[in-house]
Amino acid sequence: MDTMTPIPSPLGWTFDPRVLRRHDRPGPRYTSYPTAPHFHDGFGAAELGQAIARSNASGRALSLYVHVPYCSSPCFYCGCNRVITRDASKGEAYVERVLHEADAVAPLFDESREVIQLHLGGGTPNFLSPQLLTMLIEGLAERFRFSERAERDFSIELDPRFVTPDDIAVLAKLGFNRASLGVQDFDAEVQKAINREQSVEQTLAIIEACRKYGIRSVNVDLIYGLPRQSLQGFGRTLETVVAVRPDRLAIYGYAHLPHMFRAQRQIADAELPSAERKLALLGLAVRRLALAGYQYIGMDHFALPGEDLSLAQRAGSLHRNFMGYTTHAQTDLVGLGVSAISHIDNTYSQNPRDLPGWEAAVDEGRIPVWRGLELSSDDLLRADLIQQLMCQGMVDTGKLAARHGIDFDAYFAGELQALRVLQDDGLAEYRAGVIRATTAGRPLLRLLAMCFDHYLQQPGQPARYSRAI
Repeated sequence: MDTMTPIPSPLGWTFDPRVLRRHDRPGPRYTSYPTAPHFHDGFGAAELGQAIARSNASGRALSLYVHVPYCSSPCFYCGCNRVITRDASKGEAYVERVLHEADAVAPLFDESREVIQLHLGGGTPNFLSPQLLTMLIEGLAERFRFSERAERDFSIELDPRFVTPDDIAVLAKLGFNRASLGVQDFDAEVQKAINREQSVEQTLAIIEACRKYGIRSVNVDLIYGLPRQSLQGFGRTLETVVAVRPDRLAIYGYAHLPHMFRAQRQIADAELPSAERKLALLGLAVRRLALAGYQYIGMDHFALPGEDLSLAQRAGSLHRNFMGYTTHAQTDLVGLGVSAISHIDNTYSQNPRDLPGWEAAVDEGRIPVWRGLELSSDDLLRADLIQQLMCQGMVDTGKLAARHGIDFDAYFAGELQALRVLQDDGLAEYRAGVIRATTAGRPLLRLLAMCFDHYLQQPGQPARYSRAI
């Protein structure tokens, strides 16, 4: 392909390699603002307890996130917090500790506050056997009040290589109604390069089982920019996946950070696609999904028009947090397990990232807070602005200013100068009191958000993040 020729898309995006390459720099994915690297160890269990007490007055519903770190084998691309082991017995001790952590945290919340959302992430949550998953979910239900409302979301991330249709039946019985399946790419050469060999048949059997047993929404994760990836091979993967019509799709860009993630050192730099090829892979995915009728949600996410995320986006109620895009904006997020992050009232708190540190805190009966942050009024303002950009691709500056009692143009005078760079390249616009990503800038929402990120003004901060493309 001619790498200097803009690539059209049915969504209206235009991928101009010259422009996008000029703006392809490291930056946050904004599952929070401020982002996790800015949490500090001056925030501990006492501060979390105070935040929970304040939040009880709101009566807000709760979201639970449980991090399961174990994986049976390493995927070389992975940057998640995980522990590689084939010792299944470790799962039982882990579940017991998660429930002990819940014993310390749950009593701090008013009993009237119900759990409307539950998500198991990892790692590989289905490293836990169906019996252990039953023990975990039933144990959490004894400690928290699980909602019985039809709109509750109970979701789990699954590795199709290590789950069976019978396991899906158990998950459905436990109340799970959403499942996210990791695929990445079905191309055999790519799978060898990333140490994740997974057949089409395995994956489709699990999607079929999800539908058979009443899982109402199935998400499939794909990754572009992997070693040995080609347009032809990735096109075949897209064709296979789109044919079974998953309700949601996530198309992530591979973030190659071998200095941070040891497993990525197994990937040869020479086998990675060039910046132009990586951009072409993204363009291919966008075109295929648009032609198949998927709605662009934001960042890397797509959904069928009738899916809850699409409906929430059109209604203006879409939300983004550590679990990704969600329809449950008005909740407090409670994280359990190693490295899990909570968002309670106007605070963030994170558990220890190392398994021994988290285990020791739980065994001592302590609420295992490693670090956190209480948001300032400026943080809350910018978090609101960035949330609007990431979920809607736009922000009404007049409404934002009224909510926070500011003069927008005066308060953000310096940031609006930074925005001019994106405006000059046709990636953003500011007119009639609305800042929005243009059709050409939709793939780069986080660059627009970065213009308003106060913390990125500190020298060297972006280096810890993945690149925007």
